[in-house]
Amino acid sequence: MNIDSNIEAGGKSPILLVPYMWIGDFVRCHTVVRLLRARFPNRPVDVLTNALCAPLLDYMPGVRKGIVCDLPRKQLALAQHRALAATLAAEDYGTVLVMPRTWKSALAPALAGIPERIGFAGEFRFGLLNDIRFGEKKLPRMIDRCGALALAKGTAPPTVWPEPELNVPASQAAAWRAHRGLPDDGRPVVAFAPGAVGPSKRWPVRYFAELAANLTARGLSVWVLGSPDEAPLATEIAAGAGAGAHDLTSPDLRNAILALKCAKTCVSNDSGLVHVAAAIGVPTVAIFGPTSPWHWAPLNPLAAVMETTTDVPCRPCHKPVCRLVHHRCMIDIPPGQVLPAVQRALSRAAVN
Repeated sequence: MNIDSNIEAGGKSPILLVPYMWIGDFVRCHTVVRLLRARFPNRPVDVLTNALCAPLLDYMPGVRKGIVCDLPRKQLALAQHRALAATLAAEDYGTVLVMPRTWKSALAPALAGIPERIGFAGEFRFGLLNDIRFGEKKLPRMIDRCGALALAKGTAPPTVWPEPELNVPASQAAAWRAHRGLPDDGRPVVAFAPGAVGPSKRWPVRYFAELAANLTARGLSVWVLGSPDEAPLATEIAAGAGAGAHDLTSPDLRNAILALKCAKTCVSNDSGLVHVAAAIGVPTVAIFGPTSPWHWAPLNPLAAVMETTTDVPCRPCHKPVCRLVHHRCMIDIPPGQVLPAVQRALSRAAVN
């Protein structure tokens, strides 16, 4: 049985999506939700999530609910997979789409006995999956791979994939702002996301600090977002930017989501928050060094993509740490190159 036969037989069983559990890739997988809802409007779509990404689901249209389970990344944890399988079996899913290519990501759905289990072959997952797709490596981008699993086998991909959406109520963001004691005093807010997985993808913190000082001197507020891991970066950025800069790093992703809804523009590395900002619709200036924007930028339109204009032959290397140490792909993007892009984004936001 394939995913089409279930619906042709009149089935309305829910569909489970097992996405990647990194923030940016989790947002990217909302494209898959949109594809499934368009194809199967009578079948609810649930999403497996960890605690970190769970707040995103509250703002994703088309998702019925999230199944929260924090499985360890580097352990099999068979007992936890069995417990998750029991939870999934109780939901009576008819179909599961497994986005990650790891063996253990398909384990709980198989143990749960979900009838249709779709995914790429990955780590030799024969037996765990029963609708195995091939040709993953021929698909150039992650979104092409994820989206392909939501299509009937052999279907040509669309010319344009549906964009992820995060619909954040303005009233909820305003209430959060008031609760945090951040006055809505008319000063436009520029959100900074200085973190990233791997130091090579981080624009130098001193550049963020210089840009922040320039913006606060012009009467803008700068909110620095991220996890507690980014708190030292936020401290350094805010130190020279005066009272107009605020450290809003938090272990709760919802704080960043609501802060971005309040922001007029965002300056971000190639990180999870660049995808969150873009999906919310915040004009976003994205800084790319070792990674290729074509491969990894959000599907949603960006206000600007910043890359070095100098010749850096080693980029894109897609490595989390600069193997040549010089980090020129980021160092050669000075704040003076980014500031005009931020100003243009703010001007467009003011018009809209």
